Amino acid sequence: MSMHILHKVIFGAATIAAMAATPTFAQEGAEFFNGKTVNYIVATAPGGGYDTNARLVAEFMQKYLPGSTFVVQNMPGAGHLIGANYVYASEPDGLTFGTFNTGLIYGQLAGDPAIKFDLGNMSWIGKVASDPRVIVVTKDSGIESFEQLKNSKEPVKFASAGVGSASTVETTMLVKALGLPVEIVSGYNGGDDQLAMRRGEVQGIIASRSSFQEFVNEGNAKIIAQIGGSESDVPQLSSMTDDAEAQKVIALVASQSNISRLSAGPAGIPEDRLQALRDAYTKATTDPAFLEKAKSLGLPVDPKVGDDVATVVKAALNQSPEIVTFLQETLKKD
Repeated sequence: MSMHILHKVIFGAATIAAMAATPTFAQEGAEFFNGKTVNYIVATAPGGGYDTNARLVAEFMQKYLPGSTFVVQNMPGAGHLIGANYVYASEPDGLTFGTFNTGLIYGQLAGDPAIKFDLGNMSWIGKVASDPRVIVVTKDSGIESFEQLKNSKEPVKFASAGVGSASTVETTMLVKALGLPVEIVSGYNGGDDQLAMRRGEVQGIIASRSSFQEFVNEGNAKIIAQIGGSESDVPQLSSMTDDAEAQKVIALVASQSNISRLSAGPAGIPEDRLQALRDAYTKATTDPAFLEKAKSLGLPVDPKVGDDVATVVKAALNQSPEIVTFLQETLKKD
Protein backbone atom coordinates (compact mmCIF):
# COMPACT_ATOMS: atom_id res chain seq x y z
CA MET A 1 0.00 0.00 0.00
CA SER A 2 1.49 3.35 -0.99
CA MET A 3 2.08 6.05 1.61
CA HIS A 4 -0.51 8.23 -0.14
CA ILE A 5 -3.20 5.53 0.12
CA LEU A 6 -2.18 4.68 3.70
CA HIS A 7 -2.51 8.36 4.65
CA LYS A 8 -6.02 8.49 3.12
CA VAL A 9 -7.06 5.34 5.03
CA ILE A 10 -5.77 6.71 8.35
CA PHE A 11 -7.31 10.13 7.74
CA GLY A 12 -10.61 8.52 6.73
CA ALA A 13 -10.68 6.32 9.82
CA ALA A 14 -9.97 9.31 12.04
CA THR A 15 -12.73 11.31 10.36
CA ILE A 16 -15.26 8.49 10.81
CA ALA A 17 -14.28 8.16 14.48
CA ALA A 18 -14.69 11.90 15.01
CA MET A 19 -18.07 11.88 13.27
CA ALA A 20 -19.20 8.97 15.41
CA ALA A 21 -18.18 10.82 18.54
CA THR A 22 -19.83 14.12 17.60
CA PRO A 23 -23.49 13.09 18.16
CA THR A 24 -22.58 11.71 21.61
CA PHE A 25 -20.85 14.97 22.52
CA ALA A 26 -23.81 17.02 21.32
CA GLN A 27 -26.08 14.95 23.53
CA GLU A 28 -24.14 16.14 26.56
CA GLY A 29 -25.53 19.69 26.33
CA ALA A 30 -29.17 20.79 26.37
CA GLU A 31 -30.14 18.00 23.96
CA PHE A 32 -29.20 15.44 26.60
CA PHE A 33 -32.29 16.42 28.61
CA ASN A 34 -34.71 15.88 25.72
CA GLY A 35 -36.93 12.96 26.71
CA LYS A 36 -35.38 12.72 30.19
CA THR A 37 -36.97 13.01 33.63
CA VAL A 38 -35.23 15.45 35.96
CA ASN A 39 -35.66 14.91 39.70
CA TYR A 40 -35.73 18.15 41.67
CA ILE A 41 -35.28 17.32 45.37
CA VAL A 42 -36.75 19.62 48.02
CA ALA A 43 -35.34 18.97 51.50
CA THR A 44 -38.54 20.14 53.22
CA ALA A 45 -42.14 19.02 53.48
CA PRO A 46 -44.69 20.42 51.01
CA GLY A 47 -45.70 23.98 51.80
CA GLY A 48 -43.49 26.83 52.97
CA GLY A 49 -41.03 29.02 51.12
CA TYR A 50 -38.56 26.36 49.98
CA ASP A 51 -41.22 24.16 48.45
CA THR A 52 -43.05 27.04 46.76
CA ASN A 53 -39.83 28.42 45.34
CA ALA A 54 -38.63 24.99 44.16
CA ARG A 55 -41.83 24.27 42.25
CA LEU A 56 -41.63 27.63 40.51
CA VAL A 57 -37.99 27.05 39.53
CA ALA A 58 -38.75 23.51 38.30
CA GLU A 59 -41.69 24.73 36.21
CA PHE A 60 -39.62 27.30 34.35
CA MET A 61 -36.43 25.26 34.03
CA GLN A 62 -38.51 22.59 32.32
CA LYS A 63 -39.72 25.28 29.93
CA TYR A 64 -36.15 26.09 28.92
CA LEU A 65 -34.97 22.49 28.61
CA PRO A 66 -37.25 21.34 25.75
CA GLY A 67 -38.41 17.74 26.02
CA SER A 68 -37.54 17.42 29.70
CA THR A 69 -39.96 16.51 32.48
CA PHE A 70 -39.24 17.91 35.95
CA VAL A 71 -40.54 15.96 38.94
CA VAL A 72 -40.40 17.67 42.35
CA GLN A 73 -39.74 15.25 45.23
CA ASN A 74 -40.02 16.34 48.86
CA MET A 75 -37.50 14.68 51.19
CA PRO A 76 -37.96 16.33 54.60
CA GLY A 77 -36.11 15.37 57.74
CA ALA A 78 -33.08 16.02 59.94
CA GLY A 79 -33.00 19.74 59.22
CA HIS A 80 -32.59 19.28 55.45
CA LEU A 81 -29.81 16.69 55.89
CA ILE A 82 -31.77 13.82 54.33
CA GLY A 83 -32.46 15.74 51.13
CA ALA A 84 -28.98 17.25 50.84
CA ASN A 85 -27.25 13.92 51.49
CA TYR A 86 -29.46 12.31 48.85
CA VAL A 87 -28.59 14.95 46.26
CA TYR A 88 -24.87 14.65 46.93
CA ALA A 89 -24.93 10.84 46.71
CA SER A 90 -26.90 10.85 43.45
CA GLU A 91 -25.49 9.89 40.08
CA PRO A 92 -23.79 13.03 38.68
CA ASP A 93 -25.60 12.80 35.36
CA GLY A 94 -27.43 16.11 35.64
CA LEU A 95 -30.79 14.45 36.22
CA THR A 96 -30.89 14.91 40.01
CA PHE A 97 -30.38 18.16 41.89
CA GLY A 98 -32.30 20.16 44.41
CA THR A 99 -32.66 22.77 47.12
CA PHE A 100 -31.89 22.76 50.82
CA ASN A 101 -31.31 25.08 53.74
CA THR A 102 -28.17 27.20 53.87
CA GLY A 103 -27.92 26.31 57.57
CA LEU A 104 -26.07 23.21 56.44
CA ILE A 105 -23.05 25.48 55.99
CA TYR A 106 -22.96 25.79 59.77
CA GLY A 107 -23.06 22.03 60.21
CA GLN A 108 -20.24 21.51 57.75
CA LEU A 109 -18.13 24.17 59.46
CA ALA A 110 -18.71 22.48 62.81
CA GLY A 111 -17.88 19.02 61.45
CA ASP A 112 -21.32 17.44 61.88
CA PRO A 113 -20.74 13.68 61.35
CA ALA A 114 -24.22 13.27 59.84
CA ILE A 115 -23.19 15.44 56.87
CA LYS A 116 -22.12 13.28 53.93
CA PHE A 117 -21.44 16.11 51.51
CA ASP A 118 -19.00 18.94 50.85
CA LEU A 119 -20.86 22.09 49.85
CA GLY A 120 -17.69 23.53 48.36
CA ASN A 121 -17.55 20.69 45.81
CA MET A 122 -21.19 20.57 44.75
CA SER A 123 -22.30 21.44 41.22
CA TRP A 124 -23.85 24.84 41.82
CA ILE A 125 -26.63 25.79 39.43
CA GLY A 126 -27.91 29.01 40.98
CA LYS A 127 -29.74 30.82 43.74
CA VAL A 128 -32.95 32.75 43.38
CA ALA A 129 -32.86 35.25 46.20
CA SER A 130 -31.19 37.29 48.86
CA ASP A 131 -33.37 37.12 51.92
CA PRO A 132 -32.56 38.68 55.32
CA ARG A 133 -33.25 36.82 58.54
CA VAL A 134 -35.78 38.32 60.93
CA ILE A 135 -36.81 37.78 64.53
CA VAL A 136 -40.58 37.40 64.54
CA VAL A 137 -42.87 37.30 67.60
CA THR A 138 -46.60 36.64 67.69
CA LYS A 139 -49.12 39.32 68.48
CA ASP A 140 -50.39 37.25 71.42
CA SER A 141 -46.91 37.09 72.95
CA GLY A 142 -47.24 40.71 74.03
CA ILE A 143 -43.63 41.37 73.01
CA GLU A 144 -43.19 44.64 71.13
CA SER A 145 -39.42 45.00 70.85
CA PHE A 146 -36.12 43.13 70.95
CA GLU A 147 -35.32 44.78 74.28
CA GLN A 148 -38.56 43.44 75.72
CA LEU A 149 -37.72 39.95 74.46
CA LYS A 150 -34.23 40.10 75.96
CA ASN A 151 -35.60 41.22 79.35
CA SER A 152 -38.41 38.64 79.51
CA LYS A 153 -38.60 36.97 82.93
CA GLU A 154 -40.14 33.84 81.46
CA PRO A 155 -38.70 31.65 78.67
CA VAL A 156 -40.14 32.48 75.27
CA LYS A 157 -40.71 29.49 72.97
CA PHE A 158 -39.24 29.81 69.47
CA ALA A 159 -40.05 27.37 66.66
CA SER A 160 -37.38 25.82 64.46
CA ALA A 161 -37.04 23.01 61.94
CA GLY A 162 -34.95 19.90 62.56
CA VAL A 163 -31.48 19.82 64.06
CA GLY A 164 -29.01 21.24 61.55
CA SER A 165 -31.46 23.60 59.87
CA ALA A 166 -30.62 27.28 59.56
CA SER A 167 -33.43 28.24 61.94
CA THR A 168 -32.20 25.87 64.65
CA VAL A 169 -28.51 26.69 64.25
CA GLU A 170 -29.00 30.43 63.97
CA THR A 171 -31.47 30.56 66.83
CA THR A 172 -29.14 28.51 69.03
CA MET A 173 -26.12 30.68 68.18
CA LEU A 174 -27.96 33.96 68.70
CA VAL A 175 -29.63 32.83 71.92
CA LYS A 176 -26.23 31.90 73.38
CA ALA A 177 -24.35 34.92 72.06
CA LEU A 178 -27.02 37.45 73.13
CA GLY A 179 -28.16 35.69 76.31
CA LEU A 180 -31.80 35.53 75.24
CA PRO A 181 -34.42 33.81 77.43
CA VAL A 182 -35.57 31.59 74.55
CA GLU A 183 -36.58 27.94 74.59
CA ILE A 184 -36.13 26.33 71.16
CA VAL A 185 -38.84 23.91 70.08
CA SER A 186 -37.68 22.03 66.98
CA GLY A 187 -39.44 19.81 64.47
CA TYR A 188 -41.58 22.31 62.59
CA ASN A 189 -41.28 21.84 58.81
CA GLY A 190 -42.95 23.51 55.86
CA GLY A 191 -45.71 25.82 57.06
CA ASP A 192 -46.09 24.05 60.42
CA ASP A 193 -44.24 26.84 62.23
CA GLN A 194 -46.87 29.44 61.35
CA LEU A 195 -49.66 27.08 62.37
CA ALA A 196 -47.92 26.55 65.72
CA MET A 197 -47.63 30.29 66.19
CA ARG A 198 -51.33 30.73 65.40
CA ARG A 199 -52.19 28.02 67.94
CA GLY A 200 -49.99 29.60 70.60
CA GLU A 201 -47.66 26.61 70.89
CA VAL A 202 -44.71 28.93 70.26
CA GLN A 203 -44.32 32.69 70.44
CA GLY A 204 -41.51 33.40 68.01
CA ILE A 205 -39.08 32.32 65.33
CA ILE A 206 -35.93 33.35 63.48
CA ALA A 207 -36.59 32.87 59.78
CA SER A 208 -36.23 34.35 56.31
CA ARG A 209 -38.19 37.56 55.89
CA SER A 210 -39.97 36.43 52.73
CA SER A 211 -41.42 33.38 54.48
CA PHE A 212 -43.03 35.51 57.21
CA GLN A 213 -43.80 38.86 55.59
CA GLU A 214 -47.36 37.91 54.64
CA PHE A 215 -47.91 36.34 58.09
CA VAL A 216 -46.84 39.66 59.62
CA ASN A 217 -48.89 41.71 57.14
CA GLU A 218 -51.98 39.76 58.14
CA GLY A 219 -51.52 41.00 61.70
CA ASN A 220 -50.48 37.70 63.24
CA ALA A 221 -47.01 38.76 64.30
CA LYS A 222 -44.38 41.49 64.39
CA ILE A 223 -40.78 41.68 63.18
CA ILE A 224 -38.65 43.07 66.00
CA ALA A 225 -35.17 42.79 64.43
CA GLN A 226 -33.53 42.05 61.09
CA ILE A 227 -30.18 40.47 60.21
CA GLY A 228 -28.73 41.46 56.85
CA GLY A 229 -30.65 42.95 53.95
CA SER A 230 -31.04 46.62 53.04
CA GLU A 231 -34.57 47.25 54.33
CA SER A 232 -34.73 50.10 56.84
CA ASP A 233 -38.22 49.58 58.26
CA VAL A 234 -36.91 47.18 60.93
CA PRO A 235 -33.87 47.79 63.17
CA GLN A 236 -30.75 45.74 62.46
CA LEU A 237 -29.88 43.31 65.25
CA SER A 238 -26.23 44.39 64.98
CA SER A 239 -27.23 47.83 66.31
CA MET A 240 -28.61 46.30 69.50
CA THR A 241 -25.46 44.89 71.07
CA ASP A 242 -21.89 45.98 71.74
CA ASP A 243 -20.66 42.47 72.54
CA ALA A 244 -17.81 41.52 70.17
CA GLU A 245 -18.64 37.80 70.12
CA ALA A 246 -22.30 38.50 69.42
CA GLN A 247 -21.34 40.83 66.57
CA LYS A 248 -19.28 38.06 64.93
CA VAL A 249 -22.20 35.65 65.15
CA ILE A 250 -24.60 38.24 63.73
CA ALA A 251 -22.17 38.88 60.85
CA LEU A 252 -22.01 35.15 60.04
CA VAL A 253 -25.80 34.90 60.01
CA ALA A 254 -26.01 38.04 57.85
CA SER A 255 -23.67 36.46 55.29
CA GLN A 256 -26.24 33.72 54.76
CA SER A 257 -28.88 36.22 53.68
CA ASN A 258 -27.06 36.48 50.36
CA ILE A 259 -27.42 32.74 49.71
CA SER A 260 -31.12 31.93 49.59
CA ARG A 261 -33.20 29.37 47.68
CA LEU A 262 -30.31 27.43 46.16
CA SER A 263 -30.24 24.83 43.43
CA ALA A 264 -27.28 22.43 43.44
CA GLY A 265 -26.38 18.94 42.27
CA PRO A 266 -23.76 16.36 43.20
CA ALA A 267 -20.10 16.94 42.46
CA GLY A 268 -18.96 15.92 39.00
CA ILE A 269 -21.86 16.76 36.69
CA PRO A 270 -20.32 16.96 33.17
CA GLU A 271 -19.49 20.55 32.35
CA ASP A 272 -21.70 20.82 29.27
CA ARG A 273 -24.74 19.37 31.04
CA LEU A 274 -24.11 21.65 34.02
CA GLN A 275 -23.81 24.62 31.68
CA ALA A 276 -27.12 23.65 30.07
CA LEU A 277 -28.75 23.57 33.53
CA ARG A 278 -27.23 26.94 34.40
CA ASP A 279 -28.43 28.43 31.10
CA ALA A 280 -31.94 27.13 31.73
CA TYR A 281 -31.80 28.51 35.27
CA THR A 282 -30.75 31.93 34.00
CA LYS A 283 -33.59 32.01 31.48
CA ALA A 284 -36.07 30.69 34.05
CA THR A 285 -35.30 33.24 36.77
CA THR A 286 -35.40 36.18 34.35
CA ASP A 287 -38.54 35.11 32.49
CA PRO A 288 -41.22 37.84 32.90
CA ALA A 289 -43.83 35.19 33.75
CA PHE A 290 -41.52 33.76 36.44
CA LEU A 291 -40.99 37.22 37.93
CA GLU A 292 -44.73 37.91 37.92
CA LYS A 293 -45.52 34.60 39.64
CA ALA A 294 -42.75 35.14 42.20
CA LYS A 295 -44.15 38.58 42.98
CA SER A 296 -47.67 37.22 43.40
CA LEU A 297 -46.33 34.56 45.79
CA GLY A 298 -44.27 37.06 47.78
CA LEU A 299 -40.97 35.44 46.79
CA PRO A 300 -37.95 37.76 46.54
CA VAL A 301 -35.87 37.46 43.36
CA ASP A 302 -32.19 38.38 43.24
CA PRO A 303 -30.62 35.57 41.20
CA LYS A 304 -27.02 34.50 40.78
CA VAL A 305 -25.90 31.61 38.63
CA GLY A 306 -23.10 29.05 38.55
CA ASP A 307 -19.65 30.08 39.70
CA ASP A 308 -21.01 33.29 41.24
CA VAL A 309 -22.93 31.14 43.72
CA ALA A 310 -20.04 28.73 44.25
CA THR A 311 -17.81 31.68 45.18
CA VAL A 312 -20.29 32.91 47.81
CA VAL A 313 -20.65 29.42 49.29
CA LYS A 314 -16.90 28.88 49.49
CA ALA A 315 -16.48 32.28 51.15
CA ALA A 316 -19.09 31.34 53.76
CA LEU A 317 -17.15 28.15 54.47
CA ASN A 318 -13.96 30.16 54.98
CA GLN A 319 -14.42 31.17 58.61
CA SER A 320 -11.89 31.91 61.34
CA PRO A 321 -10.92 29.17 63.84
CA GLU A 322 -12.64 31.24 66.54
CA ILE A 323 -15.98 31.14 64.74
CA VAL A 324 -15.59 27.43 63.99
CA THR A 325 -14.91 26.74 67.68
CA PHE A 326 -17.93 28.82 68.67
CA LEU A 327 -20.10 26.85 66.27
CA GLN A 328 -18.81 23.54 67.63
CA GLU A 329 -19.52 24.64 71.19
CA THR A 330 -22.95 25.96 70.22
CA LEU A 331 -23.99 22.79 68.44
CA LYS A 332 -22.46 20.39 70.95
CA LYS A 333 -25.12 18.17 72.47
CA ASP A 334 -25.34 18.27 76.23
